[in-house]
Amino acid sequence: MLTSSMPQNLSLFGFSPLKSSSFALILRPFSLYPPIFASSSPAPSRRPPRTAGYRRSGPSPPRRKWSSFEEQKRKGRSPMEKDKAISFNHSSDSFEFNKRRAEGLDKVDKPKKNLKRNTRTLNPTNTIAYVQILGTGMDTQDTSPSVLLFFDKQRFIFNAGEGLQRFCTEHKIKLSKVDHIFLSRVCSETAGGLPGLLLTLAGIGEQGLSVNVWGPSDLKYLVDAMRSFIPRAAMVHTRSFGPSLNISDSAPQIGLSKPKDDAYVLVDDEVVKISAILLEPSRLEESGSKPGETAVIYVCELPEIKGKFDPKKAMALGLRAGPKYSYLQSGQSVKSDFKDITVHPSDVMGPSVPGPVVLLVDCPTESHAEELLSIPSMKTYYSCLDNSTDGAKLVNCIIHLSPASVTNSSTYRSWMKRFHSAQHILAGHEAKNMEFPILRASSRITARLNYLCPQFFPAPGFWSHQHDNNSINPTSLSKCFDSNLGESISAENLLKFTLRPHGNLGVDRSSIPSRLTALRVMDELLSEIPEISSKTEEIKQLWNGQHNKMMIEEPWLGESTVPSCLENIRRDDMEIVLLGTGSSQPSKYRNVTAIYIDLFSRGSILLDCGEGTLGQLKRRYGLEGADEAVRNLRCIWISHIHADHHTGLARILARRRELLKGLAHEPAIVVGPRSLKNFLDAYQRLEDLDMEFLDCRNTTTTSWASVETSRPEKNTSSGNAEGSLFSKGSLMQSIYKRPSSPLTDNSSALPFLKKLKKVLGEMGLEHLISFPVVHCPQAFGVSLKAAERKNIAGDEIPGWKMVYSGDTRPCPEMVEASKGATVLIHEATFEDALVEEAVAKNHSTTKEAIKVGSSAGVYRTVLTHFSQRYPKIPVIDESHMHNTCIAFDMMSINMADLHVLPKILPYFKTLFRNQVVEEEEEEEETDDDSLIRDKVPSFFIN
Repeated sequence: MLTSSMPQNLSLFGFSPLKSSSFALILRPFSLYPPIFASSSPAPSRRPPRTAGYRRSGPSPPRRKWSSFEEQKRKGRSPMEKDKAISFNHSSDSFEFNKRRAEGLDKVDKPKKNLKRNTRTLNPTNTIAYVQILGTGMDTQDTSPSVLLFFDKQRFIFNAGEGLQRFCTEHKIKLSKVDHIFLSRVCSETAGGLPGLLLTLAGIGEQGLSVNVWGPSDLKYLVDAMRSFIPRAAMVHTRSFGPSLNISDSAPQIGLSKPKDDAYVLVDDEVVKISAILLEPSRLEESGSKPGETAVIYVCELPEIKGKFDPKKAMALGLRAGPKYSYLQSGQSVKSDFKDITVHPSDVMGPSVPGPVVLLVDCPTESHAEELLSIPSMKTYYSCLDNSTDGAKLVNCIIHLSPASVTNSSTYRSWMKRFHSAQHILAGHEAKNMEFPILRASSRITARLNYLCPQFFPAPGFWSHQHDNNSINPTSLSKCFDSNLGESISAENLLKFTLRPHGNLGVDRSSIPSRLTALRVMDELLSEIPEISSKTEEIKQLWNGQHNKMMIEEPWLGESTVPSCLENIRRDDMEIVLLGTGSSQPSKYRNVTAIYIDLFSRGSILLDCGEGTLGQLKRRYGLEGADEAVRNLRCIWISHIHADHHTGLARILARRRELLKGLAHEPAIVVGPRSLKNFLDAYQRLEDLDMEFLDCRNTTTTSWASVETSRPEKNTSSGNAEGSLFSKGSLMQSIYKRPSSPLTDNSSALPFLKKLKKVLGEMGLEHLISFPVVHCPQAFGVSLKAAERKNIAGDEIPGWKMVYSGDTRPCPEMVEASKGATVLIHEATFEDALVEEAVAKNHSTTKEAIKVGSSAGVYRTVLTHFSQRYPKIPVIDESHMHNTCIAFDMMSINMADLHVLPKILPYFKTLFRNQVVEEEEEEEETDDDSLIRDKVPSFFIN
């Protein structure tokens, strides 16, 4: 088994030692809430909650001893008694919050964990082994597909793109036994899902699980970036291999331009040997590779199975039964007991079965393909037609992660011909994979919502009418190349290639799920809820202004006064697309937070950017439409540094850079908390993100005033730039105002503020204002306001105003910023019955979020950021929803349709009337999540 001594052990094999860049990334679980650690007393009988962690920003807090919310509850103490929750009085409303959490002081004093996995007995003979395609990215082409190497006692994953966890959750692939993660390249395409995956593993069980992360030398840059936001709670070992990095402040370069002749042996145990061969692009002029360009070929070799010992032959050769039988079986020759001969193992053993060999090849460009032909360490695995290559190892399967543009090239094909009998599995991006969604559960919900109300839920971009009847015959995917190659097939989701037992060696399609089409979903829906078609017709009438029976029964749904800003508003003015509406971590039905503000020809803005945001854009708009949406992004605003709000950012920025390469364009403006800049600065050493950064605190009302006056000295050190909530001497003074972490000088941000103001003007916006909210240090909400416009009569009318809360407790700043808003998008993580938990975690309940909107006189309120304990629809009280609607992934709200928005809420009651927590989800739930088990089947409280 691999241990901490691995780098030293490698020298025994004649290879250069690995650079053990392992470090203590101390993680907290991949979830929404603050850490809930076991106390020093014996562990309780219940499983400890896993809903802890996934977020933290800024420097480590002082070491303190105190009991967490859950521990206090077990001791019978109110969290408010211990945490001294603070109340704000605003219009006779009391807003409570957890002050320690808001200041970043709610962390338990825990020693560093140096986690090790339990030693497992490995048996190469009786084990089950296979490689399996985890189809991440295959329907949206936004990430590199992942591959699972499975053994009874071990799991290895190659590449961890965004959405990997969501895919594995849906298809019940347990990530809890993953020992090692290997990256074929270090970039957002292959590693976008790595932070979330590490956090999830760290949150499993009482102590969490460790994992080894492997990659070429530029893995260091990714590690440095993750250090800036991954909180500390568990040990993660990162190990790089390859030439040393010569790091300079200006232009970090890899020291050597060529990989070494020998492969790097990473894992070598009784069950498998995994080696890495570096592949760098060919270079005519430059002497070194840039970070992110080095690719890796992974070689997985299973040991041979020795032939069966034949005791009859041994006796015939003069051997008596005893220890010599064991020597022969272990490969040693012995002297015959009764004859003057030496008995060799081959004399008494049957023929050995060679161990299977699998190659995982990532050749991202044709420039890499040119180098592929000349790698010396690959010669061992070539098998020519005449078998003339001495010592060649038979390669049974090659999984090609390379894009189709490379695998179709003549250079790459000539390399493939060197493996005459291998099974080729082409896992690169192919357009036909868009026809069948990978995330079937969420796709089914989206399709049902589209049938019910296509006005707010447009058809998904991956489905069109011609796809319904155009299924692909799997047999037609075979023999993609000429007959000089082994069989070549296109990869499919969960396709396996069996390695053990040897009798089943080969392709296994038994796990491939049936293909889901829009037509099939509609048939299921109409069969389950026959009256849904009439409900769809009723919804159509809402746009025709016809009042139906429902509106009579529910008088609160009557028309309210439409604000003047919506007078004769055009459909190409603004549309809100809710790409992710869940909290904590991606689930089967809801992705994590992201809101796309489409201003059509004037550009677009992204508010928060959780993992998988690019994939969600492609599911909403299709491949070409999503690329256009990314090109049009002018500004990305991030509310706070918790991973469900920003880990999709690097992938979006990298894709935007790819699409605009060679074209005249402006860098994207990223507005976020200062700690986000640490992540982006570190990551840009690995992959150019083509962006400019602005601190949220430089976009407050006070900071914008400095742009108007061009006198930054007016921004004093009193803290007014953050607003009254965190002003000096207040109860909520920010932890980041300590001497060790001074406020950013607003004068240095003035040029960027002026540039942002120019961009906003070009997009028809009057302002973008950040304001502090109560959640964690440097947490913000945002207000967007459109510029005034003229109506048909030529009169000036005000522009619309949209407010987004980020994550927060109700607070005066939130109410003040929302005054007169046309639409408020507010988090509603918890149901009303869990108000104590909402206070402890500094989140809002459904009722509290609605109350913020009503207190501020908001025209329409949209609830989002629901706890994943509510898989499909949250628990709500209809009596409070007179101008409110709940959000779903892919929901698109055009400003011209706001007047209809609350009226569709009762129809969700019909669509989800039979929905309860599914059995398979309950199996994976924690104690916190089990609170929902007692709910009635209907998620509406009447």
